[in-house]
Amino acid sequence: MVKLEEKEEHLNSTFQALADPTRRKILMHLVLGEATVLELAEPFQMSLPGISKHIKVLEKAGLIERGKSAQYRPCRIKVEALEEANSWLEQYRKLWEDRLDRLDEYLIELQKSKQEFKK
Repeated sequence: MVKLEEKEEHLNSTFQALADPTRRKILMHLVLGEATVLELAEPFQMSLPGISKHIKVLEKAGLIERGKSAQYRPCRIKVEALEEANSWLEQYRKLWEDRLDRLDEYLIELQKSKQEFKK
């Protein structure tokens, strides 16, 4: 079983990696399938070393992995880290949905009270 601290560290590195728009665009590209560093660098106005740094951050966070077949080292997305982040966010989505439901009920009650007051 993974220790809580390790899980938190992993989640922190995931969100840190996702905080950068370039890295999010790289991940969106990889959703379509694996790609080389050159293919990933194509839409960006940056050097290959620059794009490689972003790839290393994503790799360290466990969001992508690189193949190891000779010179061709394609990057591919790893869904597990995203699933872990989604699970964490899901807790808060449920919390906010519950709060919004309660607010909705309260507003309906206020509306009813207001209509009764006008009568």
